[in-house]
Amino acid sequence: MSIFSNINEDKIIHRSHSFFMIYDSYPVSPGHILIISKEEKIDFFSLSSDEKVELSTQIDLAKAIIEEGNKPDGYNIGMNCGEASGQTVMHFHCHVIPRYLGDMENPRGGVRHCIKGKGYY
Repeated sequence: MSIFSNINEDKIIHRSHSFFMIYDSYPVSPGHILIISKEEKIDFFSLSSDEKVELSTQIDLAKAIIEEGNKPDGYNIGMNCGEASGQTVMHFHCHVIPRYLGDMENPRGGVRHCIKGKGYY
């Protein structure tokens, strides 16, 4: 059973047909939200076509929720798919991470930094 199966109701900030949202317990930055599948699916590639369409709408909604209390300058949207990618919770979740100017010295390369040395080109 996934750790996401036992989320307290008071932690859930939004529910849709196939997903729910919480603020990340270990946020990368203020406002970091997780979009989690209600049904326990391994990763993005396990979602149905309808769920993938719904996810896009939920990402937009997460951005709007974040912007109710924060003023980010950008976003990273991330999904780890498989152990080699760094996935440790084998239950689909999408990170919506607000980014702020100055939160790191040189953000160029963005998610390419997941492999050392690949972010600079």
